[in-house]
Amino acid sequence: MAARHAVISGASIAGLSAAFWLRRTGWQVTVLERAGEFRDGGQNVDVRGVGREVLARMGLAEALKEQNTTETGTVFVDTDGRVLAELPSDGPDGATAEFEVLRGDFARTILENLPDGVEITYGDTITEVADGTDEVTITTASGRVLNADLLVVAEGVRSATRDKLFGDLVDRRDLGISMVFGTIPRTASDDSRWRWYTTTEGRQVHLRPDNHGTTRAMLAHARAADVTRLDRAAALAEFRHHFADAGWEARRVLDGFDTSDDVYVDHLTQIRMPLWHRGRVCLAGDAAWCVTPMGGGGASLALVSGYVLAACLSTAGDQFEEGLAAYEEWMRPLVDDVQTLPRWIVPVAYPRTRLGLALRRLADKAMTSSLLSPLTAKFTQVADTTRALPPIGAAHS
Repeated sequence: MAARHAVISGASIAGLSAAFWLRRTGWQVTVLERAGEFRDGGQNVDVRGVGREVLARMGLAEALKEQNTTETGTVFVDTDGRVLAELPSDGPDGATAEFEVLRGDFARTILENLPDGVEITYGDTITEVADGTDEVTITTASGRVLNADLLVVAEGVRSATRDKLFGDLVDRRDLGISMVFGTIPRTASDDSRWRWYTTTEGRQVHLRPDNHGTTRAMLAHARAADVTRLDRAAALAEFRHHFADAGWEARRVLDGFDTSDDVYVDHLTQIRMPLWHRGRVCLAGDAAWCVTPMGGGGASLALVSGYVLAACLSTAGDQFEEGLAAYEEWMRPLVDDVQTLPRWIVPVAYPRTRLGLALRRLADKAMTSSLLSPLTAKFTQVADTTRALPPIGAAHS
């Protein structure tokens, strides 16, 4: 009997994890990626909770540690760069995690260690999907027609394939926060800590070290219009307008973004769905449950989803529906845990007034005190569970 065939759309962490584990369990795997080549770069992500166990089962823990960003801690600073408070970083799931890496380095580590036989095609996208009883037929923009037993959509938060096939189920929750990320030159004032600056009018500036001799920077603006529909120049002009008087390193970041080659603009939107599969199509990663940086743990959830999907299908045999339902049942509590954000989180994290900022800084000092820091540490414990990972069944052939 021929091996079952899975087509995966999206070659970042969720898609590559699914490719790794489906191939490991005997599937023929084809990965489609719309970008013309592998996408390096990106900002800090981490591996937390049960994601560490999945990483160990992949045999990639040491390889990923070698890609560590060199970050040693997380501090809140004022407009002069003075440290106001430091977040707890004890243990593997502290504010700066044991596995603290760049998105591109993480994805490349999986890519370079995929089992033999995974086919990856860059520069192609899905245009049509015909989901039948026994197979799903995928047509791509290049005219390629693929017949498969399973289609995994791992295209990210703005997935076009998801919207085409599951549009009636997609609940987009706009958090009202626009962010711009990029890489800027490192200066003598930069150190090994994630430095986090909050000021009035819902603005934040972040600087983080990397392992490539540069600095990763981020500007965040709450109660902001969606700038993702603007081109790069217009989006950066919006941020320059809003951050002109923000203080600290805002001007340096804006100037650095003007010449950075990996600027990325986002408007934080949670994706919530009551169902992550239909027929022989399933969703994984941000396409299914984007938790946004406010929730955290997106990379860990993406990594875990590939394992859980392959494991559940490997023990379900020909009962696809049962396997996909088991995948959803196992992943859902992890996702729900970080998608449920309290209503106060945005106003507190992004104060508008001087009074609000003063209260925020008092809260930061209180929450990072020796008395309350154990409680604060729990906020970074995502993808955490006492349940055992589902077992991997025998390879299907």
